Amino acid sequence: MKKILISILVLLVIISAISYFLAQQQKQKAKTNENEQLVALGDSLTYGVGDKTGTGYVGDLQKLLSENHDGPVTVHNYGIPGQQTDGLLQQLKKSDIQENVAEADFIIIFIGTNDLIKSNGGDLAKLYDERIERGKADYEKNLTRIFSIIRENNPDAPVLYLGLYNPFPSSAEIEKVVGNWNDSSQKIVSNYSRTKFIETNGLFDKKSDKYFSDALHPTEKGYKLITQKIIKEYDF
Repeated sequence: MKKILISILVLLVIISAISYFLAQQQKQKAKTNENEQLVALGDSLTYGVGDKTGTGYVGDLQKLLSENHDGPVTVHNYGIPGQQTDGLLQQLKKSDIQENVAEADFIIIFIGTNDLIKSNGGDLAKLYDERIERGKADYEKNLTRIFSIIRENNPDAPVLYLGLYNPFPSSAEIEKVVGNWNDSSQKIVSNYSRTKFIETNGLFDKKSDKYFSDALHPTEKGYKLITQKIIKEYDF
């Protein structure tokens, strides 16, 4: 009798384990087939200026993710040409953007180029160290607030932050400034969980119309370099 009870208990445990395993498989399958949401925030580089297809790296990412995911992938591109970090802060106050940020599975931010250029007086032809340092202080404060707001709305989604690149690779002076701003960005990003700083500086080793559509913005091929860097640095 005792042996029969033990056999029944063992059988029940096995059945329970199998049921749990099948339920987890079903849950994982359902999750895989869900609609993935990607939110992209930033300036003209997120918007896709310079790419004749009009999509930039965000469009490339959507295509790649759709090809490698069982369910649909929806991308919300909130890039605004000319936008600075203070503009992104205002943008994040909008209810529809807050809602999409809260529901996002991935968040990508590419911002800061306009902060740097405008703090220097509108271009990088001649650098003014004091102006740039004041601009960097505002940028750091805004970026910290941006990450705090995103984490308040969505504590779990991975946030990828794309660092600045030097649009004039031959200028060692600009290279130093870009590197300095990227160092500050990386420190801020590291203060938040599930975040990753992705270096874009160095992708364009020389000024070429193959990769630049104008003084700043990449061509379609230039944006593809950025997309490839993102995919290499983060396993979606």
